[in-house]
Amino acid sequence: MPHATLPPPGFQALILCGPGASFSTFTSSPKDIPKALLPIANRPMLWYPLEWCYRMGITDIVVVTPPESLEAIEAAMSQNPHLTSLPAPKPDILAPKDLTHQTGTGELFRLPEVQCAIKGDFVVLPCDIVCELDGTALADAWMVEEAGLGGLRGSGKMPMGIGGERLGRRGGLGVWYQTKGEGSMKGEETDFIATTPLLTPIVPPPSDSLRRDISTLVYTVPTDTLKDITEENKCLPVRHSLIRKHGRIKMLSTHRDAHIYFFPYWVIEMIRKNEKFESVGEEVLGWWAKAGWQDGLGDKLGLRQIFHGADNADGELDGSQDPDEEIDLSTLSSTWSGVAQANASQPTILASRVQNSNIPEAATAISPKAKLTIPPILAYVQPSGPSCPLIRRVDTAHLLLTVSLRLAKLPSIEEAGRDAASPFAHQAKIAHRETIPRKCRVESENSLLAENVIVEEKTNIKECVIGSNCKISEGARLLRCLLMDGVEVGPNAQLTDCILGRRCKIEGGPSKADDKTVLKDCEVQDGQVVEWGTEAKNEKFMRFELPSDEGEDGGFGNDSIVVDEPEEGVSMR
Repeated sequence: MPHATLPPPGFQALILCGPGASFSTFTSSPKDIPKALLPIANRPMLWYPLEWCYRMGITDIVVVTPPESLEAIEAAMSQNPHLTSLPAPKPDILAPKDLTHQTGTGELFRLPEVQCAIKGDFVVLPCDIVCELDGTALADAWMVEEAGLGGLRGSGKMPMGIGGERLGRRGGLGVWYQTKGEGSMKGEETDFIATTPLLTPIVPPPSDSLRRDISTLVYTVPTDTLKDITEENKCLPVRHSLIRKHGRIKMLSTHRDAHIYFFPYWVIEMIRKNEKFESVGEEVLGWWAKAGWQDGLGDKLGLRQIFHGADNADGELDGSQDPDEEIDLSTLSSTWSGVAQANASQPTILASRVQNSNIPEAATAISPKAKLTIPPILAYVQPSGPSCPLIRRVDTAHLLLTVSLRLAKLPSIEEAGRDAASPFAHQAKIAHRETIPRKCRVESENSLLAENVIVEEKTNIKECVIGSNCKISEGARLLRCLLMDGVEVGPNAQLTDCILGRRCKIEGGPSKADDKTVLKDCEVQDGQVVEWGTEAKNEKFMRFELPSDEGEDGGFGNDSIVVDEPEEGVSMR
């Protein structure tokens, strides 16, 4: 696996291990099986963001997890062969005492333990990101645009702070990817974003540079939220101040936020000051993007105080304020220019080309308070195309299956060579090819078979990922399936588009029997047994348990009650 040979880029990475609510079949007990350890193409989910960081040269890595999952993640970091094979030093594992699986990312960054852990510019990653794109190229683009001379927006009179923000006031960078194409699913979560082009550089970037696909983010909101806004207003509302500031705007509705962020150090202070921020992807990026063109919003977010140390307590956000409501909408109206001419006390609004020109500050100082310049949040929007590197959030069972099957198609290191192989390629597609009997069919070009897999005769395996210590019995047929460790598939069972949890068993039977086990688009919980003769489609085979009584301390007792009546599409065992 190739790794960066460049010096460390100078910032740290935080990997956030969130809840697995959409993986309820497999993560019903986060203490034993946290989402971060679910297998993607036979590797723990957490391996992918860790590998990405090491590949780009970041070794100062902090894995943030709720205390409930700390023991399981620590055990995996010291025992799982994929995690132990990563380069040194090992990441630090941080489990703040007040962090739960319900804590929002905004609140997470306000926890004292997380605040103390961040020492400078930092990268934020989710534990479920699979990113084949070289992070070094992203870091280079961010440093050229925001961390180097291109990002210097201060006067140079302020002392250098941690992360350098008082001198340079550098901006940030986020990553978005196209959700349409291979493996896409109707109803998949997307984000609505609006961007505006960067100024054309004097020296064009190289043809293979990511800077060609980087623009300035001016608006972002989840697509579901946008639908609610448009239904309520019967239209898509666009502020006049946005159009005045930026004449060219591109709106995208089929992309998704990868939750990969390059942040300057001052962002942690902005999150701390604004307790209304619940989510980094929505509130932090959303308000930051709007502050670049919405007059007065930067002051209300406390950015003047952060950048200049000015006393701006009256302008800060609190839990009851909405920055949109605090802006005088009349000053943003297209009819305001005539009123402004009649009232000389009102400030003059200049076009962006005039605002950005080299006019002396004394000539443009209209109001007593100097105009606050907001460092931009940039957006790398990955172009569409079959040859583009894979970038995906794997936060649903459908994506767990499709991304695993896509990675299974990658040529192995044995086939392509270590230098040419993908960073996600396995050493071999079939760990022990010599153990596969002749009288069976295993399509190695699109399948992965891990260590100690037993395959009996007359089996048919196509487009599958099979974990270690599994057994596929005689006559079984598997198509587009994901099997976690220790699964047993009985004789003559037929599985299509299924995900089987660890150590579950699909019972088999005689080939000429009237009954058959046929599962399609099903999920089977860890340790569950599916009886011979079961025919099911779009079902979850799992055991539901409810607490029997409430303890004296407000918690729940240890006894449980098995739910007898399943919901639609769920089979109880």
